[in-house]
Amino acid sequence: MFALPLTEDVELRPLNPWLAEEFLTHLDRAREHIQPWVSPSFVATDLPSARAVLQRYADLWASDSGGIWGLWWRGTLVGGVMFVSFDVTRGVCEVGCWVEPAAQGRGLVAPAVRRIVDWAVRRRRIQRVEWRTNADNTRSKALADRLGLRLDGTLRQVSPGPHGRIDLEVWSVLADEWSARHAPSTDDSE
Repeated sequence: MFALPLTEDVELRPLNPWLAEEFLTHLDRAREHIQPWVSPSFVATDLPSARAVLQRYADLWASDSGGIWGLWWRGTLVGGVMFVSFDVTRGVCEVGCWVEPAAQGRGLVAPAVRRIVDWAVRRRRIQRVEWRTNADNTRSKALADRLGLRLDGTLRQVSPGPHGRIDLEVWSVLADEWSARHAPSTDDSE
C-alpha cells in the first residue's frame, strides 16, 4: 500500500474495503457535518454499509470508472477525495471531497484534489473534470473556484432534499486550462 505525503502532517492513501471500521469511525465524527452535502448512500451507519461504500469504490477503481482515497491528518482519517465517475473514453471525470469538522479549514483537501485532478489530466488524458455541488454549499463552491474550475451552470431542483428540492451547480475545468494553471505533480505514478 502507498501513502503519498501531501504535507508534513497529511497523507493521501487508498481507502480500501478492509479499512471499513476506520472509515465508519470517521463517518461517526463527520456524519452530521457532511450529510447535507453528500449522497445519502455515502454516509454509512454501520460496518456492513461502510464496507459496501468502500467496496463500491474499489469496484469502480477495478473497472477504471472511479476511485476513493482517504486523507490522514497526523495518523487519523479525517476526510478524503474521490472520482465519483471516471470515463477515459469520453475524457470526462467527476471529482468530489469531504472532510470532518475538526479538519475543516486546515488546507487539507485542496492539495489532495489537485493531486488526483493532475493525475487524471496528465496521466490518463482526461479532457474535462467536473465538480458537482449543492448550490447552498458555499465551502465547496469556494474550493472549486480556488482550484480554477468555472461554474458551468445550475441544474435547478435536480433532486429531493431534507428542506425541499436541491439545486446542483456544475463546475468544470478543461485539461488545457488545468495544465496552464498548475505545474505537474512531483509524483506521476499510478
